[in-house]
Amino acid sequence: MKNILSETQRLALAKSVHDAYMEIFPTESIEAKLDVLEPGSYVAVTCSPSKGVDVTLAMSERLATRGFKVVPHIAAKMVKDATHLREIMARLDDMPIMSLFVPGGDAAKPAGRYTTALDLLRDIADFEHRFEDIGVAGHPEGHPSVSNEVLIEELRKKQEFSNYLVTQMCFDAEIIGNWVRKIREEGISLPVWLGLPSVSNRSTLMTTSLRIGVGNSLRYLKNHGKIAARLLKTKDYRPDDLLVDLAPYLADSDLNIHGHHIYCFNEVEKAEQWRRQFLLDLQ
Repeated sequence: MKNILSETQRLALAKSVHDAYMEIFPTESIEAKLDVLEPGSYVAVTCSPSKGVDVTLAMSERLATRGFKVVPHIAAKMVKDATHLREIMARLDDMPIMSLFVPGGDAAKPAGRYTTALDLLRDIADFEHRFEDIGVAGHPEGHPSVSNEVLIEELRKKQEFSNYLVTQMCFDAEIIGNWVRKIREEGISLPVWLGLPSVSNRSTLMTTSLRIGVGNSLRYLKNHGKIAARLLKTKDYRPDDLLVDLAPYLADSDLNIHGHHIYCFNEVEKAEQWRRQFLLDLQ
C-alpha cells in the first residue's frame, strides 16, 4: 500500500482514518460495544423513523456523560413543530455536547411541519445556542427523489447555517472526488467528512446501500467485474482499496476534506480493529 502512495498522500490518508468517527444507531446493546473506542472518541447517534428523536437524545446524553464527544442527529422530519424543537434544544443545552448533525431524515412522512433540513436549520438559527458545530448532509451520488441541481442549491443555502458536511456512503473515489470539486466550484466551502463504508458483512452492506440510495457506485461495481469480484469473494467488505484511491483527494488541500464518517452498522469492534490495523499497515 505504502509503495503506491506519495508521502503526502500517505500522511493525509493516515490522518483522515485516525480522525474518523463512528456512526451508530441506538439499540439496547450498542452502548457496551463502545468500550473498544479510545476515550473521548467522536460518536454520531442516528435518528430513525422507528425510534424517534427522544431515543437519540437519551442515548446521546448517556454517552456524553461517559466522556464521548457525541454528535446527535436531529432529523428534520422527526421534529413536529417549533414547540417540539424548543424542547429538543433545551434538552441538548443541558448536555455536554458541542456538535449537531441535521439531516432531512428517512421518514416516509414528516412528523410535522419540517420537511427538509433547511427548514429546521432556519428555525435552529433563531435560538441562542452554544453549539460550535452544526453539520449537514451531502450526496455525491445524488438522491432518489431530488435532482442534483436542487441538492446543490439546497447545500448552498444550508451553508449559511452550518459549518461542516458529511457525505452519504459511496464506493467510488472518482465520484466522490468529482463531487467535492463540483461543490467547490459552486462556492460551497464547508469542510467535508466523507461517508466511509466500514469493514462489514457483505449482505448487510449491500442491503443498506440500496436502502439509502447508493446507486451509481453499485452500478459501477456491476460494470467493473474485477472490483466486484474482489468485493464478493469474501464474506466481509473492506474499504482499504477505496481509501487508497481517495488518498490523492485527501492530500489536495483545495478540496478541504477533513476525515471520514464511518458507517459501521453497529459493528463497532470489527470497525475499530480494522481501523487500527489499517493505520499500522500505513506506517
